[in-house]
Amino acid sequence: ELTTPAETQQDLALAYSPGVAEPCREIAKDADNAYLYTGKGNLVAVISNGTAVLGLGNLGPLASKPVMEGKALLFKRFAGINSIDIEVNTEDSAEFIATVALIADTFGGINLEDIKAPECFEIEASLSRQCGIPIFHDDQHGTAIVTAAGLLNALEIQGKTLEEATITCLGAGAAAIACMRLLVSLGARRENIYMLDRRGVIYAGREGVNAYKQEFANPTSKRSLSDALNGADVFVGLSGADLMSAEMLLSMAERPIVFACSNPDPEIRPELALATRDDVIIATGRSDFPNQVNNVLGFPFIFRGALDVRASCINEEMKIAAVRALSELAREEVPAEVLRACDVDALSFGPEYIIPKPVDVRLLGRIAPAVARAAVDSGVARLPYPDNYYLSGR
Repeated sequence: ELTTPAETQQDLALAYSPGVAEPCREIAKDADNAYLYTGKGNLVAVISNGTAVLGLGNLGPLASKPVMEGKALLFKRFAGINSIDIEVNTEDSAEFIATVALIADTFGGINLEDIKAPECFEIEASLSRQCGIPIFHDDQHGTAIVTAAGLLNALEIQGKTLEEATITCLGAGAAAIACMRLLVSLGARRENIYMLDRRGVIYAGREGVNAYKQEFANPTSKRSLSDALNGADVFVGLSGADLMSAEMLLSMAERPIVFACSNPDPEIRPELALATRDDVIIATGRSDFPNQVNNVLGFPFIFRGALDVRASCINEEMKIAAVRALSELAREEVPAEVLRACDVDALSFGPEYIIPKPVDVRLLGRIAPAVARAAVDSGVARLPYPDNYYLSGR
């Protein structure tokens, strides 16, 4: 839908030639004028090469297009952000980086999507260094932020702390590594984390471990998932279906927490987990069970906050601010309009409600301001924190 008049000859003269000449001259004088005279400041590119599409693998760029278009829809629906999908036909990291860097100035921010590990780490880091706009790989950081928010609440309910918790992470790809990095930033002890890939526990001295996995190489004698889960407080699954057995769950510590986030089928079915233990809190990536870990709880609102203060990046302080805001929202009383949207009679903070629902209209007004404030306070914002930000809604 057009927001600029384009009905009369005069309208067209202003919308295009000769009217556009003046803003062109102004932007040529000062590139920041692009934020004033164009849609740059509210425009995010969703960019992929299709090498890790959902749980489907390397389908190529064109086959990833439905995912990117869906992501663009979510940006608009939840945060009013205009978005365009771009699929880049290369698996070469240097080519991908060069291509995106050349077009980056067009956008207020870039959301990287469905790029396989370990290349995704290099791509994001390189683009963040080169481009003066937020570069955010949602498969890494969106997953990490939502997971961390839910986990903080689950730990509180179970009477445990992140600092003391033993965490077993099944999976060592982009999402898993980002999740564990963020949990360490929040206070988890690296020595209490056991990460597993297809070959088992990533232990100190194991050969054939890339630099990213090496961050979580633990000096341990544990080798299998069964070993790593024995006595563990927390399980984070970012791997595949049905890899956690009832026997493994029984071996965990009292009041365990299970985030079985493989999609579409989790590492352990919630009904099996709850039948096995009545003291477990379980979250999945599915909407048909309580405690859905869904990235849409994060990325639209994180970008909204970053764009509104013209942040040059999305740094650790901003991610942690998003975690805290999301975690705190789940502890508040849920208003009637949210209950209606969720088609439920009641929601209250507890084992079956550790994280807000995606349709919660309060998300925008809580996460975006928290992220914007963190950007200002950490020195990466180019604009001051807006007066009365979201006090009256958007």
